[in-house]
Amino acid sequence: MNRRAFIQKIGLGATLMVAGNVSLSALETKPEFIKLTILHTNDVHSWIEPFPDNGSRYAGKGGAAKRAALIKKIRGESENILLLDCGDIFQGTPYFNFFNGELEYTLMKKMGYDAATIGNHDFDAGIEGLAEQFPKGGFPLINCNYNFSNTILNGKVLPYKIFNKQGLKIGVLGVGIELRGLVPENMYGETQYFEPIKEANRTAAILKNDLKCDYVICLSHLGYKYKSAKVSDTVLAQNSENIDLILGGHTHTFMKKPDTQLNKKGKQVLINQAGWAGILLGRLDIVFERNRKGRCTTCSNTIIQ
Repeated sequence: MNRRAFIQKIGLGATLMVAGNVSLSALETKPEFIKLTILHTNDVHSWIEPFPDNGSRYAGKGGAAKRAALIKKIRGESENILLLDCGDIFQGTPYFNFFNGELEYTLMKKMGYDAATIGNHDFDAGIEGLAEQFPKGGFPLINCNYNFSNTILNGKVLPYKIFNKQGLKIGVLGVGIELRGLVPENMYGETQYFEPIKEANRTAAILKNDLKCDYVICLSHLGYKYKSAKVSDTVLAQNSENIDLILGGHTHTFMKKPDTQLNKKGKQVLINQAGWAGILLGRLDIVFERNRKGRCTTCSNTIIQ
C-alpha cells in the first residue's frame, strides 16, 4: 500500500459484515440495535504538536489539540464510545525528555481515554517513571502477560477491564512484547514476561465465558505481522478463541482497513492499527443486535489535520 496515498484519503470505510442488505447507518437508528464506537491510537511517541509545516510527508498532520477536537466532535455524534491506546505513549520528542511523560498522560486525561496498554518505550523513564506518571492519565493500564509482583507497579496494572455500554459488556485485555533484548533490564526491573498467546487466551476465556462479555478487545503491543514466526497480532488472532478485535501497535502500521483472520474456532477476528505519532485516529463502528446475534462493522482511520 502507498502510505502517502493512504494518509491523504479521509473517511476510508469498508463494511465487513452486513445483516442482509441493511446499511450500518440504517441499522443504528433502529431501537433494536446498539452502536459502539471504538476510537484508538498507538505509538503516539510524545508527538504533542503537529508535524512541522515544512513540506515533508506528514507536514501539519497530527497534534494533541487537533486529536482532542476530533474526539470531541465524534463524542457529540455518537453515544457509546471507547477511547483506547495500544502503547508507546512515551519517547520521540523533547516533550518527553523535559517532562518525563507527565504531559502525555495529562493530555490523554483531558481527551478522556478509557484505557491503554503498555509499550516497550513506556519504560524509557524507567519502571519508576511509568509508575509515577500513568496515574495522571486517570485511566487504567491493562496488561495480562507482564508480572509486576516484585516491582513498584505491583497491583497497579489490570489484566483486563469491563466497560458497560447501553447494556453491552465490553471486555478489554492487553498484551505486551518481550522486553528482554528490546529494553535495558534496569528500565523494567523485575518485570516478568509470559507468553502472550497463552495469557491472552486465558484472559479472554474469563471475559467471554465466565464474565459473559458480549465483545472482547485485545490491546496489543506485539506488532501487526513479521516475516518470521515471531508472535504478532496476526499470529495471536489465528491462535485465539474468544477475542473479537485486536487493536495493535509497535510496527507503526498504516492500515487501509482492518485485517480479518480466522481463529482456532473458524470465527473472524479483526485487527486494526493506526500508524504512529498521532497522525491517524483509528475508528471502528460496531452495531449489535440487542439479542447479540449479529454485528455490522465499518472502519475509518482518519487523518488528523
